[in-house]
Amino acid sequence: MRSFTEDQVIFRDSYRKFLASEITPHMEEWREAGIVDRSAFKKAGDLGFLMIWPEEKYGGMGDEDFRYEQIIIEETARSGCKGWFNTLHSRLVGSYFKRFGTEEQRDRFLPKCVSGETILAIAMTEPGAGSDLAGMRTTAEDKGDHFLLNGSKTYISNGINSDVVIVAAKLAGAEKKHAMVLLIVERGMEGFERGRNLKKMGMPAQDTAELFFNNVKVPKANVLGEPGRGFYYLMEGLAEERLISAVGSIANGRKAFDITRAYVMDRKLFGRPLAEQQNTQFRMAEMDAEIDLVQVYVDHCVAEHNAGRLTSNMGAKAKMMSSEVEWKMLDLGVQLHGGAGYMDEYPISRMFTDARVNRILAGSSEVMRLIIGRDVFSEHYKSILD
Repeated sequence: MRSFTEDQVIFRDSYRKFLASEITPHMEEWREAGIVDRSAFKKAGDLGFLMIWPEEKYGGMGDEDFRYEQIIIEETARSGCKGWFNTLHSRLVGSYFKRFGTEEQRDRFLPKCVSGETILAIAMTEPGAGSDLAGMRTTAEDKGDHFLLNGSKTYISNGINSDVVIVAAKLAGAEKKHAMVLLIVERGMEGFERGRNLKKMGMPAQDTAELFFNNVKVPKANVLGEPGRGFYYLMEGLAEERLISAVGSIANGRKAFDITRAYVMDRKLFGRPLAEQQNTQFRMAEMDAEIDLVQVYVDHCVAEHNAGRLTSNMGAKAKMMSSEVEWKMLDLGVQLHGGAGYMDEYPISRMFTDARVNRILAGSSEVMRLIIGRDVFSEHYKSILD
């Protein structure tokens, strides 16, 4: 039995109905366009479905329980609307204002973020610096009353739609390689330009772009937190980012299981439903068990996050296992669909290509193994048996 409050169960039902009426009917159109219409954010904001945690004075519910975001992520996956990456805006980027923003910055930005008028993005990745943030080349030079920002970023989700982008940059002239600053760059700032909407293997409705910064003057009022500590701020947010990824991956894995289950019960092979074949039963039984086991751990991590105890190592385990099990289920789903699984008209085909990125974003599976491995062989390791 999963643990949600009565209010959260009601919230889930309401959000499910919202997706069915306002988002799902438009997903095909947005996939073709390569971008989600901005109206999706505004409609969600108007109904209180976009950002839950901000205080009521900003327009939110003022409830920081991560289970609300978990519900949003799960229902978005269930409805087939993962191309609308609303959690990127609401929790992954928005929470930087909560943790590191000044009261003035929260007053200035949060109300329109909550309402959906302002769309958020975060820019960390560069062509030569993905998981290795120390390789970042974008720089910010302190000019007294402003920072001068130069460089470029790539693979930025919400890159076209975003009105406000939190940009990570190295402090020019700093001796320490991890000395970074987080800057709030706004649409219309001189020298801030966007590249084309990048064509991707999957998730076509999620606009992804290159961003260019050519002598962008960013006022000191748009600095998040303390200059020089940006790297540590990014690290602090990674545990939640990986939990967000884990919640979405395992929900998507269960959705793929449900779709495949329905298909093999209907599809006949040699005069019998495919579901009656021993191989189908054994493989699907394994996946049912694996998905359930990972779901229990992800739910545990959500509870630990709410209690302020989620560690980087826990987030890495959840992210790695959920994305690997999701991929295993999607591969099996395509295989059990046979030729139909290769056809774009079948949901499992799109889910397969859309989900390929999940073992890469928020830290690749290989990087997650590095994080977990370092913990295993550190002096801090402690067996659960002890």
